[in-house]
Amino acid sequence: MKVNKITALNMLLAVAVTLGLTSCSKKSSGGGNVSSATGWKINDKKGGFQHNSKYKKQEAAPGLVEVEGGTFTMGRVQDDVMHDWNNTPTQQHVQSFFMDETEVTNVMYMEYLDWLKRVFPPEEENYKNIYVGALPDTLVWRNALGYNETMTNNYLRHPAFSYYPVVGVSWVQAVEFSKWRTDRVNENVLEKEKYLKKDAKLTETKAESTFSTEAYLESPNKTYGGNEELVLKGKGNKLASKEGAKNVYAQRTSGLILPEYRLPTEAEWEYAAVALVGNREYNLYRGNKKYPWKGLYTRNGKRAKKGDQLANFKQGKGDYGGIAGWSDDNADITAPVKSYQPNDFGLYDMAGNVAEWVADVYRPIVDDEANDFNYYRGNVYMKNKIGEDGRALLVTPETIVYDTLSNGRIQYRNLPGQIAQEPITEDDAYLRQNYTRGDNRNFRDGDKQSVLDYMKFQSEGGNTTDDKITEKMYNFPHNKVEADTATGGLRKIQDGKKRTTLINDYVRVFKGGSWRDRAYWLDPAQRRYYPQDMATDYIGFRCAMSKVGPKSKKKTARN
Repeated sequence: MKVNKITALNMLLAVAVTLGLTSCSKKSSGGGNVSSATGWKINDKKGGFQHNSKYKKQEAAPGLVEVEGGTFTMGRVQDDVMHDWNNTPTQQHVQSFFMDETEVTNVMYMEYLDWLKRVFPPEEENYKNIYVGALPDTLVWRNALGYNETMTNNYLRHPAFSYYPVVGVSWVQAVEFSKWRTDRVNENVLEKEKYLKKDAKLTETKAESTFSTEAYLESPNKTYGGNEELVLKGKGNKLASKEGAKNVYAQRTSGLILPEYRLPTEAEWEYAAVALVGNREYNLYRGNKKYPWKGLYTRNGKRAKKGDQLANFKQGKGDYGGIAGWSDDNADITAPVKSYQPNDFGLYDMAGNVAEWVADVYRPIVDDEANDFNYYRGNVYMKNKIGEDGRALLVTPETIVYDTLSNGRIQYRNLPGQIAQEPITEDDAYLRQNYTRGDNRNFRDGDKQSVLDYMKFQSEGGNTTDDKITEKMYNFPHNKVEADTATGGLRKIQDGKKRTTLINDYVRVFKGGSWRDRAYWLDPAQRRYYPQDMATDYIGFRCAMSKVGPKSKKKTARN
């Protein structure tokens, strides 16, 4: 009996020791505040490596909803009556991302214009082209045989149109709006987390001292023109007090800085529009979903709203909305955002209202043999411009770069406070396996390796401009405006009689039907293109943002 008691006691002691060792092992192997690499403490108040070990997930930024990524058949259309042959089906996979719930509205864009006008007064010589270059082209509403002056004068600014999608915005302008939005949102985040002085964004911002996300991450002490009274070091910050991090600026490791707002890629836009996430029937996945909503028709089939139109589009010749009071889609031009039901991702107006710019340069073929993951054509890799002190150079009021677009408009390329950028060089790409050059807009379609007369190109020396290389394949016109001090501008319009295509590196894809389009264009797989520096009364845009971290909210993968 005694032996049994001793044996039992020894067993209990062994278990206790084992549990103790296991516990010690867990403590020493890492965890929230202990490094699993070195065993050192993380976020030690005495110093050392600082890291946000409390980070949970990326929150949806203002205006955005989450789109869980996955695979889909890009380019599959029910009809191809135009015979464009530019949407051959390919299987693609898209990573999870965020997208604007609605198109960017007039009031959202007006906030951007107001900020530019306050910070960069157009009456000052250095800034006279910044605000003007960002203005939408309100004259897109004019029609030689129609009376549209009401929209020309009122659509952008009148409060009656505040929540209508902004139009008359070129692709270039949409990209600049997205950059501005990134900085304003991150500026607000850092202010709330007490890394920036409260209300500095409203009371202290001047042309020579604006906030830039990338500039802050590179040199926080240079933000707001180097005014250290506005740029705080986290004292009193919630995260800093929890983690013990004192007197430090916010960094990537803080988890506070959001990725950039940007235009969605064509693959992202189409994937988000078709929204297969809500389909559980096999036959729907196989192709019986023609529009962002379920079914093959543009009218609501549910009993309560049977017959109602599900989008804003042109229903027939001379019919932009239906008979008044009956079977009407309640819009003749554009409609206020959220006028129609969202798709299964919670996105509004992914068909109809306005077509939308996407990031991609247009090419007739989506090259899935080269890539079938996050497909995007338009990469132009840049790098920070480095000064003599080895640090990135910031743009100043004297070093703002302007571009004269092909239609004569002047558009700013950068703003004071941002980091100056320059193209990567051959040395930067030397011996890389994943890319060999900075400008990849022509990759495998228009570059010198893919032109029809490559041998002739080589015999001519093989050293010419990108436009001439692309022209050998696409034969596009070269219309442009060159600066001239005497006349203010030289307009060169090329004779189009010998030109067979408008495709070049400066035309961008736009997706979705609009209030001007028939139902044919509501199919998310349809694709068209337009010059990136021109605008219309039927193309708007919405922003997207990449998602960092897990694909979805699920804690574990499905078994």
